[in-house]
Amino acid sequence: MGFLSNLKNFFIPETADTASERLRQWLGIDDDITTPKALAETTYFTCLKVLSETMGKMPLKLYKEDATGGRVRADAVDVLLYRPNSVMTPSTFWSTMEANCQHYGNAYAWIQRDYGKGIKTGKIQIKAFWIMKSDCVTVYMDDVGVFGDKGRLYYRYNNPQNGETSIFRQEDVLHIKNWLSWDGVMGLSVREILKSTIQGAGYSQRYLEKLYKSGLTASSVLQYTGDLDEKLRTQLQKKYNELLTGAENAGKVVALPIGMKLEPLTYTLADAQYMELKKYSALQIAAAFGVKPNQINDYEKSSYSNSESQQLSFLIDTMMYRLNQYEQEINYKCLTDEQRSKGFVYKFNEKVLLRANMEKQMQSITSAVQNGIYTPNEGRHLLDLPSLEGGDVLIVNGNYVPLTDVGAAYNLGKEGKG
Repeated sequence: MGFLSNLKNFFIPETADTASERLRQWLGIDDDITTPKALAETTYFTCLKVLSETMGKMPLKLYKEDATGGRVRADAVDVLLYRPNSVMTPSTFWSTMEANCQHYGNAYAWIQRDYGKGIKTGKIQIKAFWIMKSDCVTVYMDDVGVFGDKGRLYYRYNNPQNGETSIFRQEDVLHIKNWLSWDGVMGLSVREILKSTIQGAGYSQRYLEKLYKSGLTASSVLQYTGDLDEKLRTQLQKKYNELLTGAENAGKVVALPIGMKLEPLTYTLADAQYMELKKYSALQIAAAFGVKPNQINDYEKSSYSNSESQQLSFLIDTMMYRLNQYEQEINYKCLTDEQRSKGFVYKFNEKVLLRANMEKQMQSITSAVQNGIYTPNEGRHLLDLPSLEGGDVLIVNGNYVPLTDVGAAYNLGKEGKG
């Protein structure tokens, strides 16, 4: 591995010693309570869930350009469309890719090709796509031409299951990066950019958690007359901590010896503007992800119609960029030059996110059929209904005429006109 010293390291992975420790880190569980993990913060987790599930909802389609310049579904068996690998469905595959990308800033999948049979036939087939956990991948750039061509990327993967190390060329790895990148090669995660904000939200959650454990009992000051040594003072403090804290002690009467006085501190959540600060932090985190307030259950300024417009805004403002990046990477690395020249193209079906209620859906389909955009059978397919005979012909209102012929009917029968 000595040649790696000549390559430019773009990403230094964080490694864990055991699989259990990796799982604990992924779930945000840590014995060190001083630093909360990002995934343990509710808003951060919700944003990851929204983005990952959105990617998993949209099916990937393979289209081919027809003779008229339009696109039709390609009649091809493709592992990326139906089963990326033996253990993942397409929904699981794309949602996992997006989760890795958002949490780590980059997502990687190894493209397993059948070079043995493909070299003989001249057609190298793709057998499967395998996701590589982002914190186990190191990216290098061959900026001095160690392997011939300068400026090519290489990916080193340390398999956490068996400890083996593999190196892949850039054309054999699907690399999806987050929107923010200073070099165009490696993406930065929201977790890194908003580290202080996300940690602050985690601390507030920890504080509330401790408050619940104490039975929502505020801190108190115990006044007494006289002087106690450190040992007796510690015992006294421990005794009244046990009597005053915990949900099981809530509402109980505590007896105080003569000469002692218990005064609760009046510093409350309302005084600290706890809810206002927590809501502000939640909206900041959601905005950084491009997630709308109603998607993190903030309906303070939302209504039913407003939520529908926010969903459309989410698709346009947030997901369109993500879809373009996925499609461009897939089309470049999963299609050959010959396939691209024939008009083959992968495209996500974002229309599944715009499925309205039955009434609006029927209105839009009916309008498209009556105006010659959809054939009747294409409209039926959108409703999961079978084709019918004669339904593959475009139809329009017979009263429609070209703009240049408007008024021509009034000139019929007149000599020299019409």
